[in-house]
Amino acid sequence: MDYPKSVPSVGLVDGRFVDENPVAGTPGSLIPAVWGNSVTQEILNVITGAGLAAAETDTAQLYKAIQSIVGNTSPMRSVITRLAASKTLSAQELGLVLIDGSPGALTLLLPPADVALGVRDVIVRRVDNSGNRMVIQASGTDRIRFHTHLSPSGYPFFVLMGGGDWWHLRSDGAGSWWPVGRFDNTPLGRPFFETTIVLSPGGYGALNGTLMNRAEWPWLWDHAQRSGMLNTEATRVGNEGNWTPGDGALTFRGPELRGEFLRVLDEGRNVDSGRMMGSNQAGTVHSYAMGAQGGGAIGSRWSDSLAAVGAQTHETKTYSTPTNGGPIYPAGTSYQMDTANTLLYSFSSRPRNVAYPGRMKVI
Repeated sequence: MDYPKSVPSVGLVDGRFVDENPVAGTPGSLIPAVWGNSVTQEILNVITGAGLAAAETDTAQLYKAIQSIVGNTSPMRSVITRLAASKTLSAQELGLVLIDGSPGALTLLLPPADVALGVRDVIVRRVDNSGNRMVIQASGTDRIRFHTHLSPSGYPFFVLMGGGDWWHLRSDGAGSWWPVGRFDNTPLGRPFFETTIVLSPGGYGALNGTLMNRAEWPWLWDHAQRSGMLNTEATRVGNEGNWTPGDGALTFRGPELRGEFLRVLDEGRNVDSGRMMGSNQAGTVHSYAMGAQGGGAIGSRWSDSLAAVGAQTHETKTYSTPTNGGPIYPAGTSYQMDTANTLLYSFSSRPRNVAYPGRMKVI
């Protein structure tokens, strides 16, 4: 398309149109038929290319055609698809996909990210908070390129967890869907405190040492293997903060942190030396004596970190006195402060605290 430079016509100057000039005696431009037909055909090509039927009386067809073409070729179309059951998504349904998983577990299969599809976007968003498993699955050998630090090719699926959780994906036309954005980009495996016990969006699970299926959580199993905190099932007791391999083939187990305090790993500072990642530690044990047979002032004797009562107590308060049926510790033992069978209280020290649910990023 250009000005009619190659078409001889009255009033054209270098193919451009000019007005009549009566003073100079120069005529105005006369549009050549070949150029007028060419312009009309250019416009008709756009209209018919958008799937519209040309109508002489409709003066908004070019605008409608441009809107349609842009909408169909843009990576992000203005389309909203709603579903509440498993489905194979078509190219025409790509846009904003609102998914209700309350009726039951479902799988949404994405269209092939091939040359025919090209570069297209889709936003998948969960609208329910039922806890039913919701899987977004790539087609065939396609992959969704998330957590590529664990698996360079990505994974064949991911899950949407919690009402409002969403992922924005873009196909590359070569077998991959790339995450452009998502509700929560917190790193995988990071622990958190929560202020709700209701399932929250973003991909979080409880820190409860649950047994998980490797096939259902392949990225989390990859994370566990590379974390440096993968222990054995046989040595899990006392090291519940670690990952363990479950049955060794199909399952694995996450950290168990319910009811525990967290402490920063020493890592060579020698303040809390000799600790392994994920291991638990008994509370520091204190004691006080009330004097012979419970007489005398409270606190007349005091000691910290008594080795003899430093066993794992899980914060349980213990005490002993001969007068209330407790054992009489013989003279010379570390439980007794003197030969008069001093009343001894021992307890683990902990600060006043508030219990919040612990959560971990699982996708």
